[in-house]
This record gives sequence, structure tokens and C-alpha cells, in this order.
Amino acid sequence: MGRNDRRIHDRTSWQLGVVLALLCAVLGLASYVYFHHSGSAAKVPAEETAETAVPQATPEVHTAKLFMTGDGLIHGTVWMDAQTADGSYDFSPMLENLQPIVSQYDLKYYNQETILGGTELGLHGYPRFNSPQEFGDAMVGLGFNLVSTANNHSLDKDEEGILRSTAYWQKQTGVVMAGTYASQADHDAMEVHEINGISYVFLSYTYGCNGLEPPAGKEYLVNIYTGHEEELLARIKEARQKADVVIVAMHWGTEYSMEANDEQRSLARQMADAGADIIIGCHPHVIEPVEWIGDTICYYSLGNMISAQDQQARLIGMIGGVTITKTVDASGASSVRISDAKADLIYTYYENFTHFKVYPFWELNDSLLPGWQDIYQQYCKTITEYDDSIQVGMQ
Repeated sequence: MGRNDRRIHDRTSWQLGVVLALLCAVLGLASYVYFHHSGSAAKVPAEETAETAVPQATPEVHTAKLFMTGDGLIHGTVWMDAQTADGSYDFSPMLENLQPIVSQYDLKYYNQETILGGTELGLHGYPRFNSPQEFGDAMVGLGFNLVSTANNHSLDKDEEGILRSTAYWQKQTGVVMAGTYASQADHDAMEVHEINGISYVFLSYTYGCNGLEPPAGKEYLVNIYTGHEEELLARIKEARQKADVVIVAMHWGTEYSMEANDEQRSLARQMADAGADIIIGCHPHVIEPVEWIGDTICYYSLGNMISAQDQQARLIGMIGGVTITKTVDASGASSVRISDAKADLIYTYYENFTHFKVYPFWELNDSLLPGWQDIYQQYCKTITEYDDSIQVGMQ
């Protein structure tokens, strides 16, 4: 083989070697990529591909549903209509239509507008009421377990009326009453209650008592916020530190006005800032709007639940409902959310001040309330006047 032939051969061999080396490098790189990045667990040992899994604890979730309705305003004609042949009183037939919806809730609130001093104290109608305790029996029988007693009629029968009323409510197992008290100690106690793993404080205040004042030194008998607004806000702040949820019943507003007044709206915002979660208003005897104030829900006025008042607007009341959700994470930290705020309407029917009966609007007909469908649409606009996110309908 000549020199030139050998040089050509050597160059060809060198080139072939380079090509083979490059080919091996490419194959090696491909194998690395394949084995290290493919999803094939069969080609790679498990210890080289398994990711260390961090177990995630499931949050602990508690829920409770709150139902609310307005004034139990027991005029004389109402308790007369409830009187039975043996002289006792049975209000259950008047209220039985509420049972199917009330039974869906855990907490059930209403305002006892008239003192339940009982027959021994002497029954009386307007203007200084005293009602049969059997009305409370009927409400407890329906499942109501949150009762507000601070209102403008709290002192209608003076101290004795409050003492008899509070004694009655204290005997009701599972019922939380707030607003009137038999002693300073009872008034000052910040009682924390629990429902479905959620702790709550229930407070109740009134603007006043129709000019009546508790005896000197016994201001504890009824919670009055007028002139004591800072005390009210301080109580809310204290409750905020002790419970998951703070519920405040407020007897306020302008009678027969379907608009919240400036005091209501201002005070509602102050209470929300202080830590109130749910504000439930009564006193105007007609309904007023509902609105969210940040994370606080405020029902300015639920109107009457039952009464013998004689104007249509005063016979139409509101019912409401919210859901309370408490979530506890793995560290034990908890958060609470109020949601699903809704409302609907009820109507008190009577004929010649007899046959009193409360109806949800969806059970009405034109015999009970002529034009009820148009009336319903009209009053629903009031519910959402301040906040169109409020759900109307609870059937």
C-alpha cells in the first residue's frame, strides 16, 4: 500500500472513529434522558423515583344554621283566642305552619315582645302587656331556643314581671334567653354557649322601655343601650374574645318605618367593627331591609311574627336564615364564616280578631290574603333594597 493510500485509510479510520464516538455519546445521552425522565417506573428503581409524600390533614368543619323571626306581640285578642275550655291557653294551632321550616335549623330565634308573667300576675293587653306563659311553651315546642327579652315592653309589669319572666325561661332546658335579668350577677355573666362544636355569645339590648325605668340600683333588670353605647360595644368586644360567633339582638328603629334610620345604620357599623357577626333587629313592627356590613349580616327589622295589629304592613313579617361554618386546620387555628343569608315573608291571618294563624307566604291564597302574590313581590323589594345579594325564598 502506498503512502498516499495509507494516509487516506488512516483518515478514513479516524473519521469512522469520530462518528462511532459521537454515536455512542448520543445513545448514552438518550438513555440518560429516557431513564431519568420517562414515567416508566419499571426501568428505574423505585427508590430513585419515589417522591416523599407529606400527609395533608383534613380540616375539621363544623356547621350550624340559624333561623330567625320577629315579635311575639301577644295582644289581648290573641291570648283570648288561644283560651281553651278548661281555662288554659294553647297557641300551638296558631303557630304550627312554622314547624316544617323551623325544624330544618339548629338555632331558632324570636323576640318575646310581651312579658310572660303568667296568669298569676294578671293578664293584660295594650299598652302594658302581660301574657300567658303558655305562649312560651308553644314556641319552645316548635324548637325555638334563642329568646330576646330586651324591648320597650320589658318593664310593663315592673320588676315583678321581669322576675317572673326570667324564672320561666330559666326552667326551659336548652333555651338561651338574653336581655332581662334577675340579678347583677346574671347580667354581668358573659355566658358562652355551644351548638354543633361552634361556640357563641347571645346579647340583647333595647333603646328604652316606653319611659319606664328600672328601680334605682337595679339597672341590671333590662339591657338599655341608649346612653350606654360604649358599654354595648365593649360587651361585643369581650364576647368576640370568648366565642366563635357573636349574635346581637337589637330593639331599635322607628315604629312602622320600612327604612332603617340613621342611628340603626351607624350603630350597626360600630357593632360590626366591634366584632358582631349577626345583628337581628326588631321594634318597628314592619320589615326593613337586610344587608351585609363587611362580614357581618344585619337584619334591621323582622317585623311581627304574630300580633293583632290591624294594618297589612304590620301583619307581614320576615323570617331569615344564615349558615355558620367553623373550620379548624391541622395546627388548631380556626376561622368562622357566616354565609347563605336568606329571607322570606310570613303573614298573620285572623278574622274578626279570632282564628289567628301564621302562614308562610307560599301557603297563602286569595281567600286568606287577596292579591297575595303581588303583595309578596312588593315586600320582597324591601328585603333587598340595600343589598341585592340577599337570597329571597326559604321554602
